[in-house]
Amino acid sequence: MKNSTIQYRKIHVAASSSYDILIGDNMLACLGEELHSLLGECRLALLTDSNVDALYGNLMTDMLSAAGYDVCKYVIPAGEESKSAENMLAFLNFMAENRLTRSDALIAFGGGVVGDLGGLSASLYLRGIPYIQVPTTLLAAVDSSVGGKTAIDVPAGKNLVGAFYQPRLVCCDTTLMDTLSTDIYRDGCAEVIKYGVILDAALYDRLHTVPFDRIDVVARCVEIKRDVVQEDEFDNGKRGLLNFGHTFGHAIEKLSNFAVSHGAAVAKGMLIAAKMAPLCGLADIEASLTALLQRYGFDLDCPYSAEELYDVILSDKKRRGGKLTLVLPRAIGECDLVTMPVEEVLVKLKQIL
Repeated sequence: MKNSTIQYRKIHVAASSSYDILIGDNMLACLGEELHSLLGECRLALLTDSNVDALYGNLMTDMLSAAGYDVCKYVIPAGEESKSAENMLAFLNFMAENRLTRSDALIAFGGGVVGDLGGLSASLYLRGIPYIQVPTTLLAAVDSSVGGKTAIDVPAGKNLVGAFYQPRLVCCDTTLMDTLSTDIYRDGCAEVIKYGVILDAALYDRLHTVPFDRIDVVARCVEIKRDVVQEDEFDNGKRGLLNFGHTFGHAIEKLSNFAVSHGAAVAKGMLIAAKMAPLCGLADIEASLTALLQRYGFDLDCPYSAEELYDVILSDKKRRGGKLTLVLPRAIGECDLVTMPVEEVLVKLKQIL
């Protein structure tokens, strides 16, 4: 960034709308300057949650105001339950009441819930306004803030209402992760491990060193996701690999009424997928993956039956008619998209659980 001594990594995404992802310590101090280069003069709607607002809300609004921006802030309760149609409509109405125009912008300042809700709201308000992702969690930094998938949850399932809508910028200040609880930080580690399993054996090996170098590992995960998104932005092929562990993980989340966090559920889901792979003639990585997940402190027991998981999976958005595509490992660093009849998923789940 101009006139700045802050060291950071810049990763460019060449999607339908191109943008940069900036990763480094103390990046918030540079955000106002970057926004001027990107947006010029405009008003900003700042969306955040109650946890982030308590820690950084005043800092963010003060810095944006000092940079010359008129900011209106909207705070949602922290937690997955806030990723709802009701909250989205309330936020859309808030922006309308504050008379934001198409030349104004939205900043999603928080974890995955804020990023998803903010991105979908930006895609809908006035049929689309610019938005910036400022992730505050490891999980959001390596996954949900990148790639333009936005969504809310509905009673039938997670992320069933959404849109592909790319941000104008992702600004990842890794120092914000210093205040994360152990559980929330661990959630992000599940997604980091996912990247190693699906596409980078060298990254997987690096993760055996705990703690890992945060900036380097975040940047590597973002590079992997960038490459996948550029090849398959609208999730018609290779991008499906990013769902490793998620079909089963989302089912576990829903069955627990989101008492099991996303990362914890994905860890369980990845292990279920690893157990299923040999039943489909693929690699047996169960022991290796179990050991690595346990190294990060994950509880890997699945509290639900095959039938319970299957019932939720039938509503999965990756199902096409009577078939479901699962991500199963061929080796560490290489996964396949395996399509099978949904009834066969139940048969195999009964063999595992």
